Amino acid sequence: MPSTDYRTLVRANYRRLSLGIQGFKPRREQNYLVAEMGRVLLGQYDRARRILVAEAGTGIGKSLAYLQAGIPWARLNQKKVIISTATLALQEQLVGKDLPLFHPHCQPGFRFALAKGRARYCCARRLEALARGEQQLGMFEPAEALSPAQQQQLAALWQAWAKRRWAGDRDSWPQPVDDALWQQLQAERHSCQPQLGHAHCPFHLARAELEQVDVIVVNHALLLADLKMGGGIVLPEPEQCLYILDEAHHIAAVARDQGSARLPLRQSRRAFEQFNKSLGAIAEQLGQDEQKGLNRVQQGLQQLIPSLNQLYQALHGALQRGELKADEQGCLRFVAGELPAFMDAALTALKDDNQQLSRGLERTQAQLGEQLKRSPAKAAAIESSLAALSQQQLRCEQVRDLCELLLRPVAARHTPPARWLEQTPQDISLCATPLAVGHLLEQWCWSRAAAVMLVSATLTALNDFGYFRRAVGLRADDGSHYLRLNSPFDYQGARLIVPELACEPTSPAFDQLLTEQIPLWLKDQGGSLVLFSSYRQMNTVAEALRARGLSLLVQGEASRQALLQLHKLKCDGNQPSVLFGTGSFAEGLDLPGHYLTNLIITKLPFAVPTSPVEEAMAEWVSLCGGNPFMQLAMPEASRKLIQACGRLLRTETDGGRIVLLDKRLISRRYGAALLDALPPFSRELG
Repeated sequence: MPSTDYRTLVRANYRRLSLGIQGFKPRREQNYLVAEMGRVLLGQYDRARRILVAEAGTGIGKSLAYLQAGIPWARLNQKKVIISTATLALQEQLVGKDLPLFHPHCQPGFRFALAKGRARYCCARRLEALARGEQQLGMFEPAEALSPAQQQQLAALWQAWAKRRWAGDRDSWPQPVDDALWQQLQAERHSCQPQLGHAHCPFHLARAELEQVDVIVVNHALLLADLKMGGGIVLPEPEQCLYILDEAHHIAAVARDQGSARLPLRQSRRAFEQFNKSLGAIAEQLGQDEQKGLNRVQQGLQQLIPSLNQLYQALHGALQRGELKADEQGCLRFVAGELPAFMDAALTALKDDNQQLSRGLERTQAQLGEQLKRSPAKAAAIESSLAALSQQQLRCEQVRDLCELLLRPVAARHTPPARWLEQTPQDISLCATPLAVGHLLEQWCWSRAAAVMLVSATLTALNDFGYFRRAVGLRADDGSHYLRLNSPFDYQGARLIVPELACEPTSPAFDQLLTEQIPLWLKDQGGSLVLFSSYRQMNTVAEALRARGLSLLVQGEASRQALLQLHKLKCDGNQPSVLFGTGSFAEGLDLPGHYLTNLIITKLPFAVPTSPVEEAMAEWVSLCGGNPFMQLAMPEASRKLIQACGRLLRTETDGGRIVLLDKRLISRRYGAALLDALPPFSRELG
């Protein structure tokens, strides 16, 4: 592709865009971002590795930038554009605003669609069977009787689908669909295949649409789930894709979740036992010459069920005798990923038995699929069996993934996975999570994709890309290109205040200090947001301030949307309004103008390593001779603090103040580094 063709297209699209949008204002930083993306896509930095990591501050307009740069290049090179986000809000913005805005001004033209996971769609056959009272799933998995409200909702869903007034996806239904009802309706991977007569099911209709579009919007979880399975399952093959990963600072955590495994031992054993009792009903649908696969299923179950029980009993006994000691929450992390010796043989046997069962299930599923083609009249019964087999196959995958993570030998100087157990009065669950996922991302995506754009407003930590690079498996010298663009907002016009305070957040008196300080900084203010580090502290302070007569909107007491609507109504009526929120309100919350002029951050966002994953990560850094605080806690706190401060200025005309009630920012040596990484607010330090 001649670069002039591409550049000519980008410039022509920009002209049409600028002329076609009323009040269009050129943004220098946005234009520079488009140009740099174009250089990476054209291979001017590295022809073999077209990867850009771009931190683009709030107000640059990064989504419109990557649409301008990415879509023409992909269309000229016959590639698909996959835009992946971490939040539903950004997905909705892209599909409902940004893509429709750019669409009429772009050449070549393009089509776009939103991709969702299979579980967001109902299975049309299940919906019909349940609506007719057949409840076919209850044959293998005891299903609770539907309540009158569930029955009423089920009837409405079926009627809307039958009359083609509903697309069959959970998100487009105007009211929330009951969780227990949806569990019986949702499509599943193993039992929902187009060759089994499901071409008109909602999921496959949506998937067929994806094959016809040029731009697909997706979330990080679905993208990485597809990549984990090798790509090309729901989305196109990586080699055919330009990936634009917006909100890219979440990628490592989502990849870690995708690589995780959890197995409740007693629950799994009971599920396999229940399935074992129903094998006779499946056998009736198979001919005599098709029994071998089912025999293998039977043999696998006869070995797997005792293996699960033996492992449970061994762990339970060790816990009872005090050989293994769980904490107050019933959690026991295996230090340095080292398992007790007795677990190795038990897990190896479990893995082998599970493999035999999985092969039998696959063979039986294939045979039932052939039966469905030959005997469509038996569709309902065969579908029921396929659904049951699907559920067991998913459980087999759970067992396989868990055993692989627990048994995988850790090479010298390689990061071991976090491994732990969780004990409840009813069960013991084994859990494992990879700590280092960079090699997975390299294998799944970086080394295979046609091109990758990783963008976010917060990718650097302490003014450096190193923390992000290590997390996602990139290097400074691997051909990837790095770009940092500051926000065009007037930060000097906003104030960062750290008042003189009597104690630090580590003091027992800190709750009382917040109760005294927060009202002082709320006085005579309009739209305020107060961010806390924990629900406990937020609720304690809220209760104390309400006792003093303050009116507060507190996260968790109503839906996020309802709280924000009420907050905006009060602000529009020139009434003071105070929102209390935790970490989730520090990211993605958009309150421009008078909706937020007073931001109070109660403490620096240092994460306490309390989860097994965080503890294991800190332990590994220490074992390698590093400093977990400086290498993990500090970079993450810097990134989160920048995000929290980013709630204040959302447009070029916004102003106001940030009050940080944590004296450590000026009293501790590390405070200077955190301050230096923040935007250039005017400062008033106590």
